[in-house]
Amino acid sequence: MWQGIEGHDEVVDRFRKTLRHGRLASTYLFVGPAGIGKRTFALRLAQSLLCGQVPDEQLTYCGECESCRLAAAGTHPDLLVAQLPEGKSTLPIELFIGDRDHRHQTGLCHHFSLKPFLGNRRIAVIDDVDHFSQESANCLLKTLEEPPPDSLLILIGTSPSRQLLTIRSRAQLVHFSPLSQETFLRLAIANGIVEDLAAAQRLAGISNGSLERARQLAAPELWEFRGILSRYLDQPEIDAVGTAELVSDFVDKAGKEASARRARLKTVLQFAADFYREKMRNDHRVETIGQLDHCLKAAEYIDRNANQATLIQWWASQLGLRRSTPAHPAGTLDPSC
Repeated sequence: MWQGIEGHDEVVDRFRKTLRHGRLASTYLFVGPAGIGKRTFALRLAQSLLCGQVPDEQLTYCGECESCRLAAAGTHPDLLVAQLPEGKSTLPIELFIGDRDHRHQTGLCHHFSLKPFLGNRRIAVIDDVDHFSQESANCLLKTLEEPPPDSLLILIGTSPSRQLLTIRSRAQLVHFSPLSQETFLRLAIANGIVEDLAAAQRLAGISNGSLERARQLAAPELWEFRGILSRYLDQPEIDAVGTAELVSDFVDKAGKEASARRARLKTVLQFAADFYREKMRNDHRVETIGQLDHCLKAAEYIDRNANQATLIQWWASQLGLRRSTPAHPAGTLDPSC
């Protein structure tokens, strides 16, 4: 276990080897399931590299110098952190180049280009890079192509396939594996997500090694809905209208915030995808594969700001049609419109 982070010793070894040989890249892209410690790892790495007392190659920090104290408090002038703002579906350009009245005078790209204040490098950590738009990614392009001297940029996402080519091609990829079942069970209990081993084991099967997903799924109402949805999907003929109404009502109960409803709809679609994955273990019919594809395609549309009601109706209708591919035939409703 490195700096209190479990499950990623191989990544630690890779960075130690890189630092020993003096080959630290200017940009890294961390990918892996959400909720497994990528952001925490990035911040601990940054604190280690900014520490004024411990050599870089040791990949640790003293915790006592001014740099360590500022980093721990989240106020280090040479450590910049950006993430998806609450209620937003894409990273706004203002995060990188400032608002219209202060273009290129503020924002992460401007601050990142300045000389270090305390030490010998500046570090920026950008979370949620799955949510780059083409416009916001272009704001970062010059920084990626011409990084400032003595700088390190860490991007955090879930999958290389979800990254724009302009981002993916200019960063070194670092894969983070899901937490092992043993680690997941221990941390789920230690972090208060569940109270006992039996509950942790129940979550382990559908959380894919992600504590974030486990925390979302631990709520009793989600488990109850999961069972109801499974019964709807397990019918010989799916009631598309009834399924859409069921899901719409449940998603609306997440609250008035659009981000909360989007998150719940993603969870519902993951429930459905899990149902079809389980079904495929004993049923390899083309229609089952197609239904799984529709669940995954619908989840993609959420991040494109598709209309929620339209998306749910489209998804439910596609399950009812039992098509084998996620393509949209003539006359089929496309939720991205």
